Amino acid sequence: MTRARLRAEDVRLGYGERLVVDGLDLDVADGSVTVIIGPNGCGKSTLLRALGRLLRPRGGAVLLDGKRIDKQPTREVARTVGLLPQSPTAPDGLTVGDLVSRGRHPHQSWHRQWSADDEGAVGRALTMTGMDAHADRAVDELSGGQRQRAWISMTLAQDTALLLLDEPITYLDLAHQVEVLDLVHGLHTERGTTVVMVLHDLNLAARYADTLVAMRDGHVVARGTPDDVLTERLLSEVFGLDAKVLADPVAGTPLVVPISAHSRTTTG
Repeated sequence: MTRARLRAEDVRLGYGERLVVDGLDLDVADGSVTVIIGPNGCGKSTLLRALGRLLRPRGGAVLLDGKRIDKQPTREVARTVGLLPQSPTAPDGLTVGDLVSRGRHPHQSWHRQWSADDEGAVGRALTMTGMDAHADRAVDELSGGQRQRAWISMTLAQDTALLLLDEPITYLDLAHQVEVLDLVHGLHTERGTTVVMVLHDLNLAARYADTLVAMRDGHVVARGTPDDVLTERLLSEVFGLDAKVLADPVAGTPLVVPISAHSRTTTG
């Protein structure tokens, strides 16, 4: 069985008085691509924040290499786990190059300043996302899609073994969505990077995931291969969606085809 460097054990998560996740267990298989799916408000992003040490559990624990992640030094965790949250913001006037360079901060210390390795990591990250031509532009001058790719570049420059991405294809057109997901897949296959993503597009989730995790009301209701998880019954129970599940003619993965009232009328 593939080991899990990152795992959640009976975690309870919330904000203020509101409990969002209650008693959840999840093992992230090392060297895999795990995609978390579920309806809005089910706790996907909250879980990802806890896995990335941005949110401390109210109960249970998130473990990294067998130790509680919230008890480990921030810089030490950041050398292993990279997290791109939803809708990150940059200071006014910060350039793309400066933003991406911040991904190298966990690797800096008083006795190790900026190096050729850092320069190379930033350059590779900019090139991989197609943002090298925009390195001198201010982040707040970019389009939504360019801004998203700049943030992805920063996360890639962090050069971590585990990569957590919360809706990384938000604001991107379809061509750039596929480019970004191909890039993430390449990191997985070429470097062995362990990836956890939250995605709303079920068909792209099915195409790129080794493991799908379906959530509802703060709990994991299904976990397995895309073929195992994306069934017509689950789509109905979790999303309230009437749909057919076919084989994707390109990838062979499950393809979700929603059935709308309009389609029933036109085909009936």
